[in-house]
Amino acid sequence: MKLLFVCSRNRLRSPTAEAVFAEYEGLEVDSAGLDREAEIPLSSDAIQWADIIFVMEKSHRSKLSKNFQSWLKHKRVVCLDIPDEYEYMEPALIELMKARVLPLLGTF
Repeated sequence: MKLLFVCSRNRLRSPTAEAVFAEYEGLEVDSAGLDREAEIPLSSDAIQWADIIFVMEKSHRSKLSKNFQSWLKHKRVVCLDIPDEYEYMEPALIELMKARVLPLLGTF
């Protein structure tokens, strides 16, 4: 299963998710940001690659739909409702991500 994690700048939340879920066998993971200043800007190729796209906030879902609508057909987009108040690899962020993502993946 291919998971894409998206936040604003791809510096804290989505790279944390990428690092955490890359450790799980059977998952391929990538991350990107929606802002122009993102470390890795989101591309249509990344969207096409993904089986599930996880956004951190509702505003990310809106921006994703606005900028990439034609690539989102038949894509599952899940909002994790994780605010931008955590540091990279912060234990509380990792726990929250696992609690919100793993139940959606079924066998993990």
